[in-house]
Amino acid sequence: MDAFWRTTPLAAMTPAQWESLCDGCGRCCLHKLREDGTGRLHHTEVACRLLDVSSARCTDYPNRRARVPDCLQLTPAMVEEVDWLPPTCAYRLVAEGRDLPAWHPLVSGDPGSVARAGVSVAGRCVSERRAGALEDHLRRWPGQWPRQAGPKPPAKGRPA
Repeated sequence: MDAFWRTTPLAAMTPAQWESLCDGCGRCCLHKLREDGTGRLHHTEVACRLLDVSSARCTDYPNRRARVPDCLQLTPAMVEEVDWLPPTCAYRLVAEGRDLPAWHPLVSGDPGSVARAGVSVAGRCVSERRAGALEDHLRRWPGQWPRQAGPKPPAKGRPA
């Protein structure tokens, strides 16, 4: 039997399936800046104040939207619209008709595989509580596919 992410469109996934797609990398929890006028997106190494920078886990996931008003609840429709999801994001990969990479916990069976593949922000970011000006923390890596993560899975034309 094929894995659910290969056969089930994002919008038809159960809440448990949807949540399990998240690899826990924390990249979406890093602040981004958008240039006025051009709309160009810039990534930073600055994490939301709720993100534990050593583990890349939200310290209050169930209440995050109440505690951080600009925290977004990702939906299937949003995946199609936003341009800030990292290239490694499983929601983005599935929406593009791609398979999950070997390091994704649903494939590897090991949540630690995300960090070993260089995808996790754990130990690579700074909390917004300590950062100061976001402009001082611009980085390219959050918006890039890490070399050690292997190649990006090819598109296979599965339903989004």
